[in-house]
Amino acid sequence: MRFLINVLDDTTNSGTDEEMAAIDVFNEGLVTGGHRVLAGGLSAPSASTVIDNRAGASIVTDGPFAELKEYISGFWVIEAADRDEAVALATEGSKACNRRVEVRAFL
Repeated sequence: MRFLINVLDDTTNSGTDEEMAAIDVFNEGLVTGGHRVLAGGLSAPSASTVIDNRAGASIVTDGPFAELKEYISGFWVIEAADRDEAVALATEGSKACNRRVEVRAFL
């Protein structure tokens, strides 16, 4: 099964050198364990672009969709046998990046 692990943060580029090193170790463990599909960090919400083309008249807006205290600052897409294994991996990821994370299964 595939799962998305979202990293929740409230500060842009807030990872310390120690956190980045721990994330590298966690990423290597995901690769070694055959769990990692894709991972990445994201730019700040202020650098985003929102596109709404639902009514056939494309509206392009700079900046975040919503004003939120927390946002997704990075993510992992992983392969896991089940939700329990995904939660266990996400728990390790939360410790490595020193942030709250959210786990969601792909449909």
